Amino acid sequence: MRLFLSSYRFGDHFDVFAELAGAPGPVAVIGNACDAWPQARAGAMTSELVPLRRLGYTPRELDLREYIGRPAELARELTQYPVVWVRGGNTFVLRAQFARSGADRVLPDLLAADTFLYAGYSAGACLLSPDLYGMETADDPDEVPPTCGIEPLWSGLGLIDRPIVPHIDSATDPTGAGSTLAARYRADGIAHWALTDADAVVHNAGETRCLTG
Repeated sequence: MRLFLSSYRFGDHFDVFAELAGAPGPVAVIGNACDAWPQARAGAMTSELVPLRRLGYTPRELDLREYIGRPAELARELTQYPVVWVRGGNTFVLRAQFARSGADRVLPDLLAADTFLYAGYSAGACLLSPDLYGMETADDPDEVPPTCGIEPLWSGLGLIDRPIVPHIDSATDPTGAGSTLAARYRADGIAHWALTDADAVVHNAGETRCLTG
């Protein structure tokens, strides 16, 4: 299983991402964390696709809404990509769309088989935590029912052993929600990764490392 998890895109570790990804090629870009914001969604996707193209990759959007109730087809599509890139947004909306499409069931098996590199930032990284409790301080779970038609799910995918708290001391978190949540975890003795926008958590060959900026 290969994971590249960050607070914001590559952080300061594009070289590590590139090594894990291999030669530039197709990238499946999942932007469903932005589904609750239809007016901003197209721009959010462009902001992912253009930089990846400039780096020599061939990004294509993979919209989980097109695979609702079709997990086998989704699994077949995912196997066509050496990299799956999951952008930030609302973690609870992303979790719900993973559930509706069956991505939460097929993705762990594909990762266990080392089918592709999973690269996710912000919500795309937090999704892999054991659970999402605490994320409501930054992301609104009430956006899930009108966007996805189901109630919010509080379980993560459980592919990492502790929560990720992104955007520590970041201009992208003007209210300081991330720093507040990290402080709460520290006070409660909960192991976590508190990431600045320069940091990343990498898992490869059975080893997990936190890379600082």
